[in-house]
Amino acid sequence: MIIAETERLLILKFTLFDAPFFLQLTNSPNCLKYIGDKNLKTVADAEVYLQDKTIKSYTDFEFGFYKLTLKENNKPIGTCGLAKRKKLDDVDIGFAFLPEYERKGFGFEASVEIMKLAKSKFNLKKIVAITNPDNQNSIKLLEKLGMVFEKRVNPFDDDEELLLFAKDL
Repeated sequence: MIIAETERLLILKFTLFDAPFFLQLTNSPNCLKYIGDKNLKTVADAEVYLQDKTIKSYTDFEFGFYKLTLKENNKPIGTCGLAKRKKLDDVDIGFAFLPEYERKGFGFEASVEIMKLAKSKFNLKKIVAITNPDNQNSIKLLEKLGMVFEKRVNPFDDDEELLLFAKDL
């Protein structure tokens, strides 16, 4: 199901048929380095994760992470979307791309559209983003989106402090 589109991208809900792509994406070098190892080793693992996390989020919150595909050939290249995390007061935006599609403007393009949806469709007043302090590309993108550093947070059950950026919508 198409959620939105941009000049170059279709933004679609993930389905279980996307498990092979999702497995590839979550095991790409920058996903592992900056987002973390989700311990997805097989297509079956990816199906369970999609069902229990991503697709469940659509039902629980009416939003979630979406698959990004190129309009020109329908090739999946990444994800961008919204997450409601237990340890964060506000909904956060996130993104990840296959290596060959990083640093080509797709993150900005998709995030702008997702932020529009956050405001118009989901009636969010504020959006946040969390990132690893070493992820300079992500920080630059968040700043380009008009997000401002607010504080350091630890939203997961580990000792890693992340930077939290925020923007009023």
